[in-house]
Parts: sequence; C-alpha cells; structure tokens
Amino acid sequence: MKHFFRLLKENYETAFLVCAMIFLVLALVKPEIQLKQEVHNYLLLADISQSMNAEDTKIDNKPATRLAYTQHLMKQVVKTSPCGTYVSVGVFAAENVALLFMPLEVCANFDIITDSINHLEWRMAWSGNSRMTFGVKAAEATFDYLNIPAQMLFFTDGDEAPKANGINKLDISDVRIGKNVIFVGVGGSEPAPIKRFNANNKFIGYWGTDAAAESAGGGVNYNDASKDDPDPPVAYAEFDRYLSSQDVDHLKALASDIKGQYIEGVDQPAFYDFVQSQTPAAKFVTAYSVKWLFLTLAGLLIIATYLPDLVKSRLGWQKTV
Repeated sequence: MKHFFRLLKENYETAFLVCAMIFLVLALVKPEIQLKQEVHNYLLLADISQSMNAEDTKIDNKPATRLAYTQHLMKQVVKTSPCGTYVSVGVFAAENVALLFMPLEVCANFDIITDSINHLEWRMAWSGNSRMTFGVKAAEATFDYLNIPAQMLFFTDGDEAPKANGINKLDISDVRIGKNVIFVGVGGSEPAPIKRFNANNKFIGYWGTDAAAESAGGGVNYNDASKDDPDPPVAYAEFDRYLSSQDVDHLKALASDIKGQYIEGVDQPAFYDFVQSQTPAAKFVTAYSVKWLFLTLAGLLIIATYLPDLVKSRLGWQKTV
C-alpha cells in the first residue's frame, strides 16, 4: 500500500489526467439519473370559436387575429419554459374541450409542440359558438383524463355566443380545478368585426348581426361543406357587422366563481414571468443529467495538476523576497 501511494505521489499528474479523461468520456455518453421532482405541467387551451378570428391584436406591429396572437403567446410560453417543463395542448369550442396530446417535455419535444400550436385553426372547431361555463366543466373532465395535476392556461376572448344567461349558464362554483385555472384574456377592448372564412379558409367577409343571431354566433357545423355553397352569408354593409371584444368582466367573474385567476395575455416579459412563477403543479420521474458534474470534476483534476508547481513557484518567490 505504501508503495502504491509513493508511486501515486511521484506520478500524480498522470493519475489526475487519466481520471480527467475518464470523466470526460463519461460526460460524452450523456449520463442521466432518474429523479422524482416537482415540475411545471401546463395545459395550453386555445379558444378556436369564431370570435377568435377578429383581427384586433398585433404581432411585430402587424395586425393579427386573436387566434394567431394566442398561438404566438403559447409558443413564447413554451420557449421561455426551462427544460423539465411539461406541456400539453387542447382546444375549446362550443361546450367542449379536446385534448390534442398528452404532456410532453419541452426541450426534448420542442419542435413537435410548436408545430402543433402552429396548426391550430378555426376549422378544427366542431361548432363556431362558445359557452364558457360548459367549457370550464369540460376542462375539469379533461383534467381527470390527464390524471396528472396541471396548470391550465385558458386563452380566450371570453366573448360568448349566445350571451350567457340564466338558461345557458352552468353553476361552476363546485369546480374542483379552480386553483389550477388561469384565464388568459386575448383581444382588444374596442368592438371589432369578426372575419368569416369559407371551408377552404378563404376570407370572404365579416359575420353579420343576422347570421350571428340565427346561428348563435356562428354555431355552424364546419364539417358540412354544403354550408359553403357558394359561400356562407356575410355582412352586406359595415354597420351590419357583428362586433366583438374581449369580455374582461366576464372572464374575471368566471375566475372568481371557481377561485381561479385572470391575466391579460400580452407579449411582454411580465406575462411570461407570471406564468413561470406559478407553483409547480405535478411530480414526474424525470431524467436528470449529471453531465455537468463529470465536466466539473474533469476540469478540477486538470487544474490540480498545476497546483504543486504553482505552490513551489509561490514559495520560491517569497524566499527571494
């Protein structure tokens, strides 16, 4: 044993460099350990009803529909989320919520998540109207299906068609997921006309007040192509257009009813900081990289090979002084 330590002392530089090389090789194979840890798990829910086609927002100072702005905000939420965050995406229309995919880790699945968000559009809706209280109930059922705690960001303008009243409004005071729901308000405060498109997604005009009333704000089933023959009816004059705006009061009331939160969706750091400041909602067994540990050890060992020479030089300099 003494012989071994004497040999190690005489060849410490070689020993340190060999160990450093071993740690570098280990770092190259991307070592990971499995850890159960609290993580952010977001369900990004997009309202795709007809009012989300109103063009009263801007992206890079260019006019954009509320739905396009929602997609932009969603992608920025994903982009600003640290690795280890999980995201699922869903859509809301009429009275129901549809989940597009189960939670995915943002870094390993960044392209898949953003591509799915890019392909959100109004034609995915099974009906063009919206009833928010029904949507909240449907979202609760979606949470049960996920079977994993999540923080839901419900991107919507809050503009219901038909308007909520005692007949078509559900009591949502018993909703269990309220603390996990954040209504993200999208759209301007000034009334704006709602763009109308045909089944080929070609802009043909704006929703008229008569058409909105007749179909409950666009409650047309878009899988029926005959509705577009030759084209859906539109407003024949500017004064006949159906106008829509973000119903902030309604969204705040909904948030209050379920003890949730409301925030205006704005493309600013404060909004993304608010999202990331939420308490982690779930616990996942995730792969945790220890590559940094091996690289650090390798670096320290390389530095250590120079320490004896530096100490000797320091002592020699002090003696000369």
